[in-house]
Amino acid sequence: MRALIATLFTVALALGFAAQAADYPVKPIRVLVPYSPGGAVDTSTRILTNKLVERLGWTIIVDNRPGGNGFIAVGIASRANADGYTLLSAHTGEFAVSPFVFKGVPFDLDRDFDTITMLSDAPMAIVVNSKSPIGSLKDLIAMAKAKPGHITFGSPGTGSVNRLATEWLAVAAGIKLLHVPYKGGAPAVAAVASNEVMLTIAAIPGVTPHLQAGRVRVIGVTTAKRSPQVPNFPTAQEGGVPELDASIWVGLFAPKGTPKSIVNRIYKESVEVLKLPEVKARYASVAAAETIGMPPAAFHTRVKKDAERYKRIIQQVGIKPQ
Repeated sequence: MRALIATLFTVALALGFAAQAADYPVKPIRVLVPYSPGGAVDTSTRILTNKLVERLGWTIIVDNRPGGNGFIAVGIASRANADGYTLLSAHTGEFAVSPFVFKGVPFDLDRDFDTITMLSDAPMAIVVNSKSPIGSLKDLIAMAKAKPGHITFGSPGTGSVNRLATEWLAVAAGIKLLHVPYKGGAPAVAAVASNEVMLTIAAIPGVTPHLQAGRVRVIGVTTAKRSPQVPNFPTAQEGGVPELDASIWVGLFAPKGTPKSIVNRIYKESVEVLKLPEVKARYASVAAAETIGMPPAAFHTRVKKDAERYKRIIQQVGIKPQ
């Protein structure tokens, strides 16, 4: 009798979750973004949400909460009701980098969130001044080995994925570079354009205006494979650094305990949008990114893999948590 009751309860629960997903959403969905409007995470989020609104008639509000190294938005999302009406759109830095470079991070991926899907993935560009004698990654490595610590590189800050990608490059190539932090990716690229520092690794959209104006040169990208968005840029592996494979992804997360039926509904609807040719073209033109649509479990595995790789780099370089 008890077994029968337990079975009936399980069936009722499953039917309840199915009905919950079928009815979802019955009110506006809020998507928290840890950065200001116009940035890579915000842009990637709005491309998706605008299309979901257009196709499904959902009401989606993108809620930008910049500041605190992303902790403000992620913290709010971690404490939100797990009902599918508060989501988080975040990038590589929040879950694969911040836990290892900042003290007292007020959230944890496994404790506080369920992964939904990776929206997009994009390489970063390895950038030098257009008048620099460094014409390739091999030139950079040779110069750095000849003058250890002489080559300066700019980044958006100590705890940025850009800085860690550069440190990863240096460790893998066996060279020493000198870090110069700036207040954002744009100032770091501008510093290369003005010859204030010799090198930076940056998101491609932020590099493009300087590239078109002839102020900088791209000597490679940070991913293992050439990007279909910038196929003429060689990979670091082609330049003699086979271990480097760093990118900036953007993905959707839900508060821990959000019904799987709702997580799967959001995932499936997002994937359908990300498959659309016009959406793929939009991501490519605006963010130099490839649409992904990775399933929840695979996305979780990817985040954890990236976190382990950046943790190892941080330990090798000796970066102390701030």
